[in-house]
Amino acid sequence: MLTIIDHIREINPEAVLWDGLNDAVIGIDEKYRAVYSVDAIINVLEETNDWSREDAMEWYQFNISTAYVGEYTPVLVFLKKGPPK
Repeated sequence: MLTIIDHIREINPEAVLWDGLNDAVIGIDEKYRAVYSVDAIINVLEETNDWSREDAMEWYQFNISTAYVGEYTPVLVFLKKGPPK
């Protein structure tokens, strides 16, 4: 059985996938771009780097939320109201 990551790679080899954040992928959109949960990204950054929530959020904001790497830049969504706390 294909994982969501395998499925994205299979249907859109040009899709951008952020290294180390596979657990934060929650789906794909109509352009076959990866869709990430922002809260899950923050959680993964905290756990894998042993960072505080504040450090993880700062790194996310500087390195991911502002990144545009072409037509298949991943989609970032908030599953809760407002930015992560």
